[in-house]
Amino acid sequence: MSSATYAPLAHEDPLALIRRMIRDVPDWPQPGVTFRDITPLIQDAAAFRALIDLFVLRHMRQRLDLVVGIDARGFIFGSALAYALNVGFVPVRKKGKLPFKTVGQSYTLEYGRSEVEIHVDAVQPGQRVLLVDDLVATGGTMLAAIRLLQQLGGNVVEAAAIIDLPDLGGSRAIAKTETPFFSACQFSAD
Repeated sequence: MSSATYAPLAHEDPLALIRRMIRDVPDWPQPGVTFRDITPLIQDAAAFRALIDLFVLRHMRQRLDLVVGIDARGFIFGSALAYALNVGFVPVRKKGKLPFKTVGQSYTLEYGRSEVEIHVDAVQPGQRVLLVDDLVATGGTMLAAIRLLQQLGGNVVEAAAIIDLPDLGGSRAIAKTETPFFSACQFSAD
């Protein structure tokens, strides 16, 4: 176990650190696609803390009730963020993964169609929700989650991601729902 303690990274801009720690994996999951891998970011204690701190500072005054994380990488930083903000965490999962009664929403993604679900009692009408995921490309998953939360009566205060690929149009599609969108960094889609 490490005995290191946290100290702010005065020598490096937190956004630069976060961006630097995202690994490019060429030709995955298919040729011509560059996958933006957050694994090195969350492996590095200082970078992971800088990421969580960035989102905490942005959202700590928004009177949130819940952080909702999208399956699966949205769970990683969404639950840490919920803990830091002292609010509950709710998962939006792929179809068939939740054990209780659910509502679902299908969507189109870069490589086909899928569906996400949420428990019917996960969000109460009027609750203020921050929706998080690791990356927004075409926006299909996040748009489906926004629709689910609105269907349950939730007030989506903001949709947020670590990475935005604006060339693929997802953040523009989210803006059309009048849901504010924030990302820590942007990359061109290649």
